[in-house]
Amino acid sequence: MVSKEEKQISVMDIVKLSIRNNIKQYTMFIALISIMLIFSLLSDVFLTPRNLSTLFLQTAHIAVLACGVVLVIVAGHIDLSIGAVVGLTGAICAILQANYGLGVFSAILLTLGVGALIGLWQGYWVAYRDVPAFIVTLAGMMIFNGLLLGVTKGATIATPIEFNRMGQGYLPTLFFESTARDMIPHDTTMIIMILVIAGYLWIELSRRKERVKYGFAVLPKSLFITKVCLVIALISTVFLVMAFYLGLPYSILLLMIVGGLYTFLTNNTAFGRHVYAIGGNKEAAKLSGINIRQRTLWIFISSGILGALGGIIFTARVGSAAASAGQSMELDVIAAAIIGGTSTLGGEGTIVGAIIGALVMSTLNNGMLLLDVGTTQRYIVRGLVLLLAVWVDIASRKKNA
Repeated sequence: MVSKEEKQISVMDIVKLSIRNNIKQYTMFIALISIMLIFSLLSDVFLTPRNLSTLFLQTAHIAVLACGVVLVIVAGHIDLSIGAVVGLTGAICAILQANYGLGVFSAILLTLGVGALIGLWQGYWVAYRDVPAFIVTLAGMMIFNGLLLGVTKGATIATPIEFNRMGQGYLPTLFFESTARDMIPHDTTMIIMILVIAGYLWIELSRRKERVKYGFAVLPKSLFITKVCLVIALISTVFLVMAFYLGLPYSILLLMIVGGLYTFLTNNTAFGRHVYAIGGNKEAAKLSGINIRQRTLWIFISSGILGALGGIIFTARVGSAAASAGQSMELDVIAAAIIGGTSTLGGEGTIVGAIIGALVMSTLNNGMLLLDVGTTQRYIVRGLVLLLAVWVDIASRKKNA
């Protein structure tokens, strides 16, 4: 019979193990909440539904791009071309509609195809010609920036209103009009909130049941319930903020779909496990029979497709394509992934962490803009945050070693 003291020790060990395994996400989540609280104290506007909704709109394309970059970095590579891909694919999508009269859906599909071809091109050189990803994507950045300048001819190309809804618009109501003045929430957003919470509960309960079935350690029931309640409270808060403004933006819905799909891909498929294995120990992955070249090719195709999707969302949000679009965006995307816990050494990183990292970057930028902080200071602060995140990663690895 297990004594009370032994049981308490085992519970504490489980809690410590859970915290240790998720320390980066917990740290970034706490940092995000802290940053939001600080800006809410310094600015009366920050926590208003309108500003938070704008913040989410500003985050969407960076978070989508970060989902693709996570796989690249986890596998031990880097993608410096992502900003140029955003600019080029956004311009192609705009030109297809403005100059060739294609419909929104057709233009988007063709643009995603272009993104896949870009990923195929870069992945081929990395996977089958053994050229370092740093060089391939640096060359890609130059090539795609040149192509962007060529296709736009230095001009700004306006996009149709129907297309712009993807980056600026909100889901319509289903049953009744939403008005913040009358405290009537956006019904479509509320329905999606309920579905998301139900999905989260199902995933958590299924995962816990599976771990218990195979004898793995799980959190004590009280801590598990506390954790679930906190996450549900967070989900509800985010959705309620949007529900009492104009509702859920189309771009955030796309982010939710991409985030959910890539979380499943990384956690529940052989492909995801192979990506982590390649980044963790390439030689061991090769000896275990993983086709590293093929996996690397698909990682870059994935990054190219999400680069195109990010370009579509960004172009729709600003309402036009220009030769300057996407410049330096790769820095924000890579920073979001790293701040969210993706290790620069490969083998570690999560989709949820990257999305949190994107929110951290956008929150810093949004809050400093509200406080009228200059561009110089904003760059310095964001650079220091990135440096701190990498230092935490290196320090935690040394401690675990």
